[in-house]
Amino acid sequence: MTISPVDLASLLCSRLCHDMLSPVGALSNGLELLAEEKDPEMRARCFELLEQSAKISADKLRFFRLAFGAAGGFGEQVDVGEARQVIAALVGDSGRITLNWAVREPTLPKPAVKLLLNLASIGMDALVRGGTLDIGAEMNGGAAEIAVRAAGPRIAFDESIGRALHGTLPPEGLSSRTAPAHMMHLLATGAGGGVQYARGEDALVLGAVLPHG
Repeated sequence: MTISPVDLASLLCSRLCHDMLSPVGALSNGLELLAEEKDPEMRARCFELLEQSAKISADKLRFFRLAFGAAGGFGEQVDVGEARQVIAALVGDSGRITLNWAVREPTLPKPAVKLLLNLASIGMDALVRGGTLDIGAEMNGGAAEIAVRAAGPRIAFDESIGRALHGTLPPEGLSSRTAPAHMMHLLATGAGGGVQYARGEDALVLGAVLPHG
């Protein structure tokens, strides 16, 4: 039994809505406070919070557009610089993660970019107490090889996400949290490759190979 494309799309939409709820909610709360606040200093603080929430919202939307949508056009290749920018923006918003970028290819196939972004997202989520995020990718004999390493104290990783990456999580176990990992499994296996991961106490390593780009 496999999950239907409609059900998977619904779970992915739920995940995106969940991730956007916090910054958009902060915008709404900030506007309410601004309408009631009369003190100039506090109003200035409200504007700062609104600006911060707006930036986080925009950064998340740009990331989601490239990681799940049709950003980059409908061509086969995507500019790697755009992927780096959206990841760096989210890392900067967190304020506790250091990004190390080791991708020399100017472009990568679109499925590879989506895998890279989603693996990076899992890595960022694992660094709940901060740390470093190392991202590497290259084309090797026509195959795209991707590696992401998240290192920090007390890595947080739900094993159901790992099962979804391997395609062993049953459809009834899929949720908005694990749906992106299942999507990555489908992307990788559809290209004749796969996704791997290894978890330690202070590090999580994720990798993917797409033999046909």
